[in-house]
Amino acid sequence: MIVSIASGKGGTGKTTIAVNLALALENAQIVDCDVEEPNAHIFLKPGISSAEDLTVRVPRIDRAKCDFCEACAEACAFRAMNVFKPLSGGWDVLFLPELCHSCGACALACPKGAISETRKKIGVIETGRAGNLDYACGRLNIGEPKAPPLIKALKKKINRSKTVILDCPPGTSCPMMTAVKGSDFCLLVTEPTPFGLHDLKLAVETVRKLGIRHGVFINRADDSKMIDAYCTEAGVPLLGRLPFDREIAALYSKGLGLLSDKPQYIRFFRELADKIGERIRHAITEEP
Repeated sequence: MIVSIASGKGGTGKTTIAVNLALALENAQIVDCDVEEPNAHIFLKPGISSAEDLTVRVPRIDRAKCDFCEACAEACAFRAMNVFKPLSGGWDVLFLPELCHSCGACALACPKGAISETRKKIGVIETGRAGNLDYACGRLNIGEPKAPPLIKALKKKINRSKTVILDCPPGTSCPMMTAVKGSDFCLLVTEPTPFGLHDLKLAVETVRKLGIRHGVFINRADDSKMIDAYCTEAGVPLLGRLPFDREIAALYSKGLGLLSDKPQYIRFFRELADKIGERIRHAITEEP
């Protein structure tokens, strides 16, 4: 099964849950899809066996052939291509790489063949092992604005013969949706605060629209009445909670997994995995 660990906001502890859930399982793989700020390696300290550059297509303009007809600008749905008249006179083409989606429409539309395509590196994909755990991670280049292409390429490393844990980007925008799409279950990690509740509602709405089975896990669960009430009202299963524990925070600050010093949590996370697996199996049996 593929289980995505997501959250409506950053800082809820989804990496803590993802890492320790993966470590508690046998025959598992963890994939760090938070490519803008991957941090599962801090706790897992994996040995990296391979690193692959990921490139995307971007246009290259031959101004000697270009007659500035604006066909490229009209074809670009994202306004990455712009034909304009500078104050210095003449015409020019302005390409905005931050807006480019590598669709190739501009090259196809150019009647003069003035646009070709080249490759641009946007990040790297690393794979390796951390003990008995398979590990994969994406790292987006600093300043690169679009994470989804790297996340899509990273997810091709998923080994479906294993229980796969996806540590997803926070929030509910394109990177998060790209990461959770295709998973069998999404565990939404939240915290018992007004901000946590607000963003949990957004995350629940997102995964419902994507048609993904989901449940809630409360981290730092001191007074979680507001989250409990919402889950009951919204009909969202509450699958677990981790206490607000100073010792857990101390382990986290040292870059140590929870299971390294508190082996009693191995059973806790295995039971969490069993609850998720049971919900997946139950949903499959109900499908027509």
